[in-house]
Amino acid sequence: MVDSPEKERAESTDYTDRADMDTDGFGPSTVEEDVILELRNLRTYFQTAYGTVKAVDGVSYYVKRGETLGVVGESGSGKSVTALSIMRLIPSPPGYIVGGEVILDGENVLDLSDGEMAKIRGSKVGMILQDPMTALNPVFNIENQVGEAIRIHQRVKGQSLVDKIVHSLRQVRIPAAESRMKDFPHQLSGGMRQRVVGAISISCAPIVLIADEPTTALDVTIQAGYLRLLKEIQAETGVGIIFITHDFGIVAKMCDRVAVMYAGRIVETGDVRQIFNEPAHPYSEALLASVPKLEERTQRLYSIEGQPPPLFDLPPGCPFAPRCEYVQDVCREAYPVRSPLGGEHTASCWKILDFDISKADPDELAAAQSVDVTAGADEESEAAEVEAVAD
Repeated sequence: MVDSPEKERAESTDYTDRADMDTDGFGPSTVEEDVILELRNLRTYFQTAYGTVKAVDGVSYYVKRGETLGVVGESGSGKSVTALSIMRLIPSPPGYIVGGEVILDGENVLDLSDGEMAKIRGSKVGMILQDPMTALNPVFNIENQVGEAIRIHQRVKGQSLVDKIVHSLRQVRIPAAESRMKDFPHQLSGGMRQRVVGAISISCAPIVLIADEPTTALDVTIQAGYLRLLKEIQAETGVGIIFITHDFGIVAKMCDRVAVMYAGRIVETGDVRQIFNEPAHPYSEALLASVPKLEERTQRLYSIEGQPPPLFDLPPGCPFAPRCEYVQDVCREAYPVRSPLGGEHTASCWKILDFDISKADPDELAAAQSVDVTAGADEESEAAEVEAVAD
């Protein structure tokens, strides 16, 4: 018989002693207090033949300078679409950012024109994609690809450009940068290609770096070196990192805080120690219980039953309800409000409120429900739909 996630968690390793150690596993914490990126109720929908896919449905989180925020969840939970929404790289049609705010360095990038956003993309916010073979162009050498962003944003050329390219490659610890920049992607190993992608992302000293599963294509030994490299760059530059991953082992070593996503929403956020030691949402519990533990022997590994719901046909109430072992009737009726649990730890689950809907603030309850917003809807119709849900 497979143990429940709560029992699995109770018997697992305690992470509280990390407070007296390096907080990220790769060196001391570099977190500062000023918030450099904040998402407020971000919604990104896709219009398809099956209906409206609510890929990102009211996501809110923030990143401080020098902080690493881990974003975890199953495939299809909306992690990458959220990152692409920050960069405003959603293909339209069929995708549309239909609501919310993305405040980058005090400016809402959703209000910018395409030309203004092009100046932000690469200079203030960079992105490392998970597959370097598709991120790099096979017909251009490394010098050309790393130098492109520098030419556009810093308007330098000649020897000054070459010097900056070499500096960027050295920042990601590529040896013999002067000669390797003449190579093409196929001449580099997988680890070196991923470092080149990193060099492109940091070449213009962004304040936010989005790393979308950057270690997926790397073997374990190269992966550890690459993660350590990211933390070294963060210590040198103070860049805030959004680290998208499935791997809780990486989260434990890399991240200061964690945001758990499910079905286009953030279901729990908190400090790494809080999430690992006291997960409040059943989905977070289940994810942690699904991680094999070397010190334990078991006949069968724990798995989360069922599949995530299709985002074009979400069930009423909590989308995790059909897979949750704690489910009650209220879970199927209304989406839970976000409940504070101390410090920066919050979670959206009726279990926290003893499955009593009367304990939820009426305004917060109305705001928590998913709203049907069609692409291109004006503010008046959107407000009317929000009001209808509240009623």
